[in-house]
Amino acid sequence: MKITKLQPTVVAVPYRSEEVWAFGRRRGQISVLLEVSTDEGLVGIAEAAAYPSVDIVLAVLDSIEPLVLGADPFEIERLIRRIDLVGTWHHVRATNPAIAAVEMACWDIVGKACGQPLVNLFGGRFRDEVECFYYVARADPDEVAAEGRRAAEHGFRTCYLKVGAGDPRTDLDRLAALRDGAGEHIGIRVDANEAWAPGTAVQLIKEMQRYGLELVEQPTSGRNLAELAYVRSRVDTPILANESSWTRYDQLSVIRAGAADVLSVDNQMDGGLLNLKRSAGLCEAAGLPVVKHSLGELGVALAAAVHVIASTPNFRYANQAYGANLADDVTLGYGGGIESYSDGCVAVPTEPGIGVQLDADRVERYAELYRAEGAAFAFHDDQPRGEQAPALPKR
Repeated sequence: MKITKLQPTVVAVPYRSEEVWAFGRRRGQISVLLEVSTDEGLVGIAEAAAYPSVDIVLAVLDSIEPLVLGADPFEIERLIRRIDLVGTWHHVRATNPAIAAVEMACWDIVGKACGQPLVNLFGGRFRDEVECFYYVARADPDEVAAEGRRAAEHGFRTCYLKVGAGDPRTDLDRLAALRDGAGEHIGIRVDANEAWAPGTAVQLIKEMQRYGLELVEQPTSGRNLAELAYVRSRVDTPILANESSWTRYDQLSVIRAGAADVLSVDNQMDGGLLNLKRSAGLCEAAGLPVVKHSLGELGVALAAAVHVIASTPNFRYANQAYGANLADDVTLGYGGGIESYSDGCVAVPTEPGIGVQLDADRVERYAELYRAEGAAFAFHDDQPRGEQAPALPKR
């Protein structure tokens, strides 16, 4: 079997409300859907987040296409090593969701050819469903409280809140509102996205601890593990590494530095599903749990990762997903909207391969939306041009 064609389609799917983080906001999810065709008629599907932009993802696909066409989709290790070394990504010391999408599509082809869901190819089911957190897009306290109530009503066990506002009192007000709305029995995870200096981080985390935090995600720079280790040594709340743990090599550095209690892992940032499994194994050897990070995803990418998570023991916390934020999806019944979840969990697909199907009508609808309004879906900030330059840390 040989790969004969790569066909990307860019879609833009709205969120229920804007996603807001420490340095900007966006109104919806832009993803690059990828179909990989073979000479035997099997087609694998995949999804790449538009990170850092659609243009870059498409350019990466163009650049690696000569290395992919003619390859055997069963020879995934060989293909990805060829992309890394011949395509020079090893020397860049980073990767891109485009590469992970090619790998994901190959796994979909392999599963379809074997008549097996991916979970069976990655070790078999360790769990029958995968827990995700409820993503509370940062907003006014009244809106945050309402989102907390919505999460509790739908059975979610963890809420995730972006912090890192210019005024720490804003974060504390939002956190208090979330606890009030969600109730006492839901875990709360906060994510500062590197916004704090170490001293600020220690002070604010200690103030926030009264709200019963489950984890604090990346309070300080992802480029300075000594800072992260310093904060970890001075607070009681467990620290989750994210921007400092994009790849397996970064995760090894975090482990050596003793900088985190939990590590975030991401197949789109580290070259594919097989590396997601490797990341989890590396952390398990260090006695650490992991959670799946997301750059934003629709049902294809969610389902693909769910297979790996379901087969891997040390995903012990709720994972990041965007389904509760999405107003719709491009698949037939997977990942888009809160109805896809049962008590905060998503089921492991049982059909061969990734196990989801694209809805052609919705793919075309959201491809047209991207063509018409794609620029409006990109990250942007609230400041008039030239009035305030963003900086790290914010405080």
